[in-house]
Amino acid sequence: MIIRPERNVIISHLYQSVDNGQWIVQTNDEHSAGVAELASGFASEFGLANWGRLLGLMHDRGKERRDFQRYIRIVSGCDMEAGRYGDKSHSHIGGVIIERHFPDACHIMSNVIAGHHRGLYDCDSLEVVLSEPMPEDVDVRVPALIPEKPDVPLRKGDIAHLTRMLFSCLTDADYLDTERFMKPDDYGCRAVEVSMASLKERLDAWMSRFDDAERSELNLLRSEVQGVCLAKSGGPAGFYELTVPTGGGKTLASMVWAINHAIACGKKRIIIAIPYTSIITQTAAVLREIFGDENVLEHHSVVDEGKMSHRNKLAVENWNMPIVVTTNVQLLESMFDNRPGRCRKLHSLCNSVVIFDEVQNMPFSLLQPILNAMDSYVRVFGMSVLLCTASQPVLTGEHKGLGQAVLHGLSGDVRAIIPSDMDLHNRLRRVSITMPERRMELDEVASSLSSHNRVLCIVNTRRIALELFSLLPDDGTAVHLSRMMCPKHVRCTIERIKELLSRPDSGPLRVVSTQLIEAGVDIDFPVVYRQLAGLDSIVQAAGRCNREGRAAEGVTHVFDLDGFRAHGMISAASDAMRQMLSVNPQQDWLSPAAMTEYFRILYSKTPSFDKENIIGLTENPRNIAFETAAGKFRMIDDEGIPVIVNYDNSEHLVESLRRYGPSRSLVRQLGLYSVTVRKRQFDEFRKAGLIEEPWEGFYHIPLASQYDPVTGLKVNNEYIEQTFVI
Repeated sequence: MIIRPERNVIISHLYQSVDNGQWIVQTNDEHSAGVAELASGFASEFGLANWGRLLGLMHDRGKERRDFQRYIRIVSGCDMEAGRYGDKSHSHIGGVIIERHFPDACHIMSNVIAGHHRGLYDCDSLEVVLSEPMPEDVDVRVPALIPEKPDVPLRKGDIAHLTRMLFSCLTDADYLDTERFMKPDDYGCRAVEVSMASLKERLDAWMSRFDDAERSELNLLRSEVQGVCLAKSGGPAGFYELTVPTGGGKTLASMVWAINHAIACGKKRIIIAIPYTSIITQTAAVLREIFGDENVLEHHSVVDEGKMSHRNKLAVENWNMPIVVTTNVQLLESMFDNRPGRCRKLHSLCNSVVIFDEVQNMPFSLLQPILNAMDSYVRVFGMSVLLCTASQPVLTGEHKGLGQAVLHGLSGDVRAIIPSDMDLHNRLRRVSITMPERRMELDEVASSLSSHNRVLCIVNTRRIALELFSLLPDDGTAVHLSRMMCPKHVRCTIERIKELLSRPDSGPLRVVSTQLIEAGVDIDFPVVYRQLAGLDSIVQAAGRCNREGRAAEGVTHVFDLDGFRAHGMISAASDAMRQMLSVNPQQDWLSPAAMTEYFRILYSKTPSFDKENIIGLTENPRNIAFETAAGKFRMIDDEGIPVIVNYDNSEHLVESLRRYGPSRSLVRQLGLYSVTVRKRQFDEFRKAGLIEEPWEGFYHIPLASQYDPVTGLKVNNEYIEQTFVI
């Protein structure tokens, strides 16, 4: 006989046992208590344990409604005679109740509860929800808990981040307690706590292998940098910068500082945010070798989930791992999001060390809200931030922009780890930079490249890369790299370049690439050409030249192309460089002083540091537009439309999509075979009949001839007559 729950039992979740068919119930009181326990623990990291407990106890009060109880019994199949139900909504009810008790809490708790399924509301929309009458069939009492006052005085903008942080505490606790009941095996599989001290032991053991390594001047200098990072790791929590020229062992040095700083300051996690997936893959591989796969989570859009452990797949949801390697996009957009799935991980940032690698790549159009968010997370949530790059931007003080624009830098001090008297930019100098004296034609550049046996050329756009590549001679190996190639193709091509560079007898090798190869890709050419761009890009390009110091000095040639007009930030950055060249063309372009001057000029050419008015949408505590701000905060201005191309085994994956629909793992695998195109280009492909839609919202170009095995997706061939500048 199958026993069903009594009608007076308030159900939160239930399932039918596969062993005996009995219905197993989690009551609403049990679920609320479990969520409260977890949320209280998460919120205690920033001193608001009672807030977390209140949110957990109140978040599902709406499930007491008779309509919801009838609904859950019927849809589960537990009790098909439970009766008709009407309005089954429940998530906002607890918000309505708690708003009556805490009307001065700036809608924080009411918004967190009301939005715990659908996402945080804009406050004007929330007020409509909260104006609903108090329900008659639920308990409207509130537990006798007094919400704490934050440990630090809150400033403008902090309330928005505090609300998202509490939202993170509640939503992750809700997911986890539900999983604990419904999927106990998954819950038990989640990562266990690992101490920073144990990670330090692994790092020290790994580094000790190099004690007997070649004691070259470069290796000795890298050891010196690591020693300084160790010595400076005991400072207080806050902002730090690590400026190390290319080749100085920045990645390993930053981990030496981060782990020892975490131990000294009681931090629980290290998160590394990187702008490019190519660098993430490379960095994560090194960190897994040092700390083990079980301690390193790699989270980005094109990670191959087929190679991830089940525990790591679960950790993607809330970043409950000691070391997380992710993208700037994933981290920063989550900080400004309003949806449960994206915000769920935010509480894992509390009392953590966050390394922003290649920090100069932050979008200027969003730089003010980004800096304000960093300030809030350091002051309110106990984060330490390491700004790490070879081209350190100026992020403190006030900087005049174009017109009325002003950038207000970080409010706290940024402590420099490397003292200026170490003179790293000279001690690590392995390349000279020659600047253009005139503008060149594209065929002149191609002719210059052809005179070198091994040369890398980096240009500003995909169109230029393709045209220049087509002008190279066929007397050796010519390689093209751009985002018209899918990530799997790019990855394979970079590995091929490395393999050819490792063979002295491989013959001439000439590579034409967009900026994707510019930072973090560990390759070494004796000669590099770089189209005129920002000084930070030029210095990054120079870092691919004589990287290992095999020659007395490498050369990086900067050229200015005639007839190719730059757009957006590339245009502003190029203009800033032209201004510097007009004033002092012979200055030391690798010096920190030159980089500081470059950013000062670039700021002066920036029309807005908050183009989408994110601050205006989120600084008024009683009228924060969470949903609107989330829609506007995009790290990439024009994300375009991803299309799956016919490369490698992508057709097999597309067939799986067509037959079974999208899963998270399949979507990530398809990302390895996708190229993002602008809407105008997408429309041309569709007009030509080249695009199919194997599943709603997923686009595919099945024609194999439309994807070149060398240069990637074709946009100018017999099918598409128009040439697109992208």
